Amino acid sequence: MPPTRREFLQAGAVAAAGLCLPRVARSLPRGSRSADFQPTWASLAQYQTPDWFRDAKFGMWAHWGPQCVPEYGDWYARNMYIPGQRQYVAHLARYGHPSKAGFKDIIHQWRAEEWRPDDLVALYKSAGAQYFMALANHHDNMDLWDSKHQPWNSVRVGPKKDLVGGWARATRRAGMRFGVSVHASRAWSWYEVAQGADKDGPMAGVPYDGKLTRAQGKGQWWDGLDPQDLYEQRHAPGRQLEWDWDVSKGSSVPDRAYCERYFARTIDLIDRYQPDVLYFDDHRLPLDPVSDVGLRIAAHFYNTNMQRHGGRLEAVLTGKVLNEEQRKCMVWDIERGAATDVMPLPWQTDTCIGDWHYSRPVLARHGYKSAQMVAQMLVDIVSKNGNLMLNIPLPGSGTPDDDELAFVADFGRWMNANSRAIYASRPWALFGEGPSVKAQEPLRAQGFNEGRNKPYTSEDLRFVQKAGKLYAFALAWPENGVLTIRSLATGAPHAAGQVERVELLGASAPLEQTRTAEGLTIKLPERRPGDYVYTFEISGRGLVAG
Repeated sequence: MPPTRREFLQAGAVAAAGLCLPRVARSLPRGSRSADFQPTWASLAQYQTPDWFRDAKFGMWAHWGPQCVPEYGDWYARNMYIPGQRQYVAHLARYGHPSKAGFKDIIHQWRAEEWRPDDLVALYKSAGAQYFMALANHHDNMDLWDSKHQPWNSVRVGPKKDLVGGWARATRRAGMRFGVSVHASRAWSWYEVAQGADKDGPMAGVPYDGKLTRAQGKGQWWDGLDPQDLYEQRHAPGRQLEWDWDVSKGSSVPDRAYCERYFARTIDLIDRYQPDVLYFDDHRLPLDPVSDVGLRIAAHFYNTNMQRHGGRLEAVLTGKVLNEEQRKCMVWDIERGAATDVMPLPWQTDTCIGDWHYSRPVLARHGYKSAQMVAQMLVDIVSKNGNLMLNIPLPGSGTPDDDELAFVADFGRWMNANSRAIYASRPWALFGEGPSVKAQEPLRAQGFNEGRNKPYTSEDLRFVQKAGKLYAFALAWPENGVLTIRSLATGAPHAAGQVERVELLGASAPLEQTRTAEGLTIKLPERRPGDYVYTFEISGRGLVAG
């Protein structure tokens, strides 16, 4: 049985205080390899994905911030200002009209009172995660650390805690790689709806709080803070939300002061917490093409990381909607989807078991992805040279719900039994076979082809290789008692060698097998070693490269 919430809160070692994070030197030694990267695409193309990331394969993410307080799903801080949106309706019922209770007031209510980062990171590690990523800021523009350049931060308002620092210390104590996700470049246009007002009804024409200023805070809880540092609405709104800052499509374009402030905030984050992974929720790099701040951040991130590692680059920087040349400069991230073939360079999927931000309605209908679905996703992604970054959404309090704890326990059992075929593996000559190979949905925009295939059958297989062995993952159990791998037929050009031994991870003895022109046929044991996604270890000469 999975632990209850009470048992979870009582479990785990609560670490005592304060890992001191080393500071990054302000200048780089002349001639050092640490100064190799310049803020240009041509220079960033020197990048090579570090082996630790290629070996890790699976990370977990806490996409957790003030928008989790209402427990009403994604984009709350924007949609609460759009009449007709479910978050607007819920906000009126619970908090009042956004002219009087805006998102700044949601931040004020956030306490993170049950947040125990050491226990949470230990939970994620028990599920097989090799790296952990924390949300540093979202489009809502609140920094979740003691930010030097954003007064609206989690130390000054809301929880009054350095959340990124707590995550970083817990992750490193657990011996895992640490990452941060940065989304705040979009606040400029994302919050423009907060300048509006209802068009009808009893509050028609009454402005929302998006244009409030510091002077209007006298006597309020936010006295001394400028709401414009949060909402960033010192400009006329564009005609529509536009991620690429395209004026011809109706976007308003961030000014230089906004871009430079974003740069300063992100450099402060990098220098203070020295993440191994820096995830940008941007097309290409932040504020591209209206500013070069993304290129400057990338060069700084790589150079300071190399300096800390004696000239060896250990950093991973991700971006979305990258062309082939840009994928040489950073790791391509696909949101809620997967590549449709083996990619020549490592890449990553980011997805969630529910909504990105915590949603009580999703919990009420028990709507999270199952561990089986995520295991199937993971082996598909790994077979194509990718990693999976999985978010377990947290409520504002900071404690997972019972369905989430059950998911982590279930998935952890599967990883414990099968991870030796996952970690440090590499793609084989083919990523897979079966009906799902031929029926893959293409990517849309930054991804979004997740869950669009038909249910997997016992003919659907995925392959990886590791340490001279071939691993085949069966995405469903064959009910007839045999598994046939057609990609291992005699004479197959990609597997010309000999099959000498076949084992099913979790089974007690090698399996009987015959190889013909139809394929490798394996007699299965009567008892399944698990409930989903079954891993076959295939040994022999000449089956894998190298």
